[in-house]
Amino acid sequence: MLEAVDADRLDAAVGSWLDARLHAAGQAAGHGRRRRRAVAVDGKAVRGTRHASADGQPVHLLAALDQLCGVVLGQVRVDGKTNEITRFAPLLEPVDLAGCVITADALHTQREHAEFLVTGKRAHYILVVKKNQPGLYAQVKNLPWRHIPVASRQHNRGHGRQEHRTLKAAAVAVGLAFPHAAQAICLTRQVRPLDGGRWRTVTVYAITRVDARQATPAQLAAWIRGHWQIEALRHLRDVSYGEDASQIRTGSGPQAMAALRNLAIGILKTAGHASIAAACRHHARDATRTLETLGLRPA
Repeated sequence: MLEAVDADRLDAAVGSWLDARLHAAGQAAGHGRRRRRAVAVDGKAVRGTRHASADGQPVHLLAALDQLCGVVLGQVRVDGKTNEITRFAPLLEPVDLAGCVITADALHTQREHAEFLVTGKRAHYILVVKKNQPGLYAQVKNLPWRHIPVASRQHNRGHGRQEHRTLKAAAVAVGLAFPHAAQAICLTRQVRPLDGGRWRTVTVYAITRVDARQATPAQLAAWIRGHWQIEALRHLRDVSYGEDASQIRTGSGPQAMAALRNLAIGILKTAGHASIAAACRHHARDATRTLETLGLRPA
């Protein structure tokens, strides 16, 4: 059944239901929409499916995730004959993005994407700039960053390393060859293992439609870092649900199962569970706990 189901419609239903659940939880808590929502967009290959295709390529899925809650709002399959770029708009079209900030990697730093988000969806964006857009990359990199003061600093220790992050932002409303760009961003990360060793420095450039009046530099830094919540989702699906080890490889099966994993994770997160692994064990001990989590009463 899962191999024959319309996986796109299943994904749409799951995303819509989880979005409504998040909205209802926010209203119940009195939060409403006062806090600007950030949505991360990124892709994932389901590695266990690579043996099912003639060319050895695994099923590839593109997802949109609410950064704050870690819940998937939409997911689409990327056809082997195309790439993520053509699936960006179809992924986000059904989602209410008015006032939201969309974060994405350099692959999606496309002028068409910016126009779609700003004009079509009334949203903002933060897009990484790399050498796949050489003209834009040169423009952003050659801004006078040395003379621009650091606007945000973060220091973190964890996962076996210490990290220093600084962010600079420059208004570029005129002259930058990208639609609706209001600011350019220079993010510098210095990382070193906790047991010592040399510091490793990485500099990342980005552009955003958000101007200085709409968000502080610290908020920009938080949204950029929050993008990696989607990596945490991949880890959950692989480790807690064994996605890459799954033997479901044909038809709509891989996408449908990924949608169900997103659904399970979303339910547990909106119910307040910090650890998905612990939540799975908790519900496995007593089947009626699942009904309670869903707000249902056993007959």
